[in-house]
Amino acid sequence: MAQEFVKAQIKGDKVVVFLKPSCPYCVTAKDVLSKYKLKTGHLDFIDISGRSDMNGIQDYLKQITGGRTVPRVFIGEKCVGGGSDVAELHQCGKLEGMLQSIGALQ
Repeated sequence: MAQEFVKAQIKGDKVVVFLKPSCPYCVTAKDVLSKYKLKTGHLDFIDISGRSDMNGIQDYLKQITGGRTVPRVFIGEKCVGGGSDVAELHQCGKLEGMLQSIGALQ
């Protein structure tokens, strides 16, 4: 069930962030992504903290990304890592190109 949920979320040309609101790295990822003007419907923040399948989701994220921690940030169907990774991509100028490549920017 958790596997199907994750697969359904990361399909297509959008940015998906699996997160827990109390996590400081999740806040970092949200703050960095908020600097960009993304098209409506191209950015999803998915709070897994209250879900009964939270552990299953994190187990599956570890299986497909190598990391079980949140945030797990997907651009298109590719995981780019967590909060620090997104901040680094922004700092070195690569994040904008990645967002453009999936057609997510306005």
